[in-house]
Amino acid sequence: MYHQLLNKEKKIAVIGLGYVGLPLALELARHFEVIGFDINEARIGLMQKSIDPSREVPATEFADRTIRFTHCPDNLREAHFFIVTVPTPVNEFKVPDLRPLYKASELVGKALKRGDYVVYESTVYPGCTEEDCLPVLEKESGLLVGADFKIGYSPERINPGDKKQTLTTILKVVSGSDPEALAAIAAVYGRIIKAGIYQAPSIKVAEAAKVIENTQRDLNISLMNELAIIFDLMGIDTQEVIQAAGTKWNFLKFYPGLVGGHCIGVDPYYLLHKSKKLGYIPQVINSGRRINDEMPAYVAKKLVQMLIQKGKSPHTTKVLVMGITFKENVADIRNSKVADLIKELMEYSVRVHLVDPQASAEEVASTYNLTLQQAPSNDYDAVIVAVAHKEYQNLDEGYFESITKADPILMDLKGLYPQQRARMAYWRL
Repeated sequence: MYHQLLNKEKKIAVIGLGYVGLPLALELARHFEVIGFDINEARIGLMQKSIDPSREVPATEFADRTIRFTHCPDNLREAHFFIVTVPTPVNEFKVPDLRPLYKASELVGKALKRGDYVVYESTVYPGCTEEDCLPVLEKESGLLVGADFKIGYSPERINPGDKKQTLTTILKVVSGSDPEALAAIAAVYGRIIKAGIYQAPSIKVAEAAKVIENTQRDLNISLMNELAIIFDLMGIDTQEVIQAAGTKWNFLKFYPGLVGGHCIGVDPYYLLHKSKKLGYIPQVINSGRRINDEMPAYVAKKLVQMLIQKGKSPHTTKVLVMGITFKENVADIRNSKVADLIKELMEYSVRVHLVDPQASAEEVASTYNLTLQQAPSNDYDAVIVAVAHKEYQNLDEGYFESITKADPILMDLKGLYPQQRARMAYWRL
């Protein structure tokens, strides 16, 4: 299979061209003939013009690539090596929503032929590839894994906004349904991954490795969030505590904050779901998720308390929130906990303005029913800097004074600014 792909006798199809799929498809298209598929016709139209809808990939990366972008499922029949990179979100009840994965599996199953390969990259719970996706492939194709086609799993490790740790410089974990599948999948990815390939002993091991990467980070941040709450009650600055503790060689510097996005704030729920189905209720993972999910309410309550202490009634105050993307220097607003923070403030009848130099006003409106202001006004009672965008890194006290009323509050959720501020109340996690 690998040599047929390399000689462009056969094609690779990447299904789902988001922040994971598009960079992967373009990198593969340096060496192989690729079909880039997405069900969103508007997104495909942009990519055909060398535009990344997620604003992560520059136009230059589209040049000199053997790739065809399409939203037509029939085009998938031309491929023999399928890579599925669709989203795996949770629903409003924090239960895994596998509909995109099932739909992608149906499309691939209809295009599957004897000798083909299917590799999943979407983050799932251990067992999902073989227990949930594989039956769909076999049903739609009428073929059997092993005898007719091969499957594998290779967890995505893309870090949005990171220009140093990129697709090709991050070690790639791969797995396959049998040794032959593992070797072929490792060879395909090995062609583009400079950092090397790690061959996991099974698909379930590869799935589990991915889901605990983000679960571990979630738990570490939840510990710091809980400590931040405790230290605030004690009148101790959490950032100063972290710096002091960090002088020991084996202390890990994690920081408190709002945990959103489509990885850390979502992936643990997949492991929780699978564990509960097996009859075990995780204690630590559950607690960490609960703490992190409650942080927007905690920050909103803290601000309202500070406003009241200054003699300001919440329903007459005006607050500016700076940043709504799930992390700094990206346009992605999915699962933004800043949106939750804004809604918590609105529950207190606080009037909120929102600005973000990276986010799309149309996406913010359609996703959260919130209005993104073009520029701040000059009459805020409080300012919350929620995301550490580069545009916010070097703002000084004079700037915040220019957009606030007398006796304002600055909430610095990312610890960007010096703690002592002469003319305004300052608080940070």
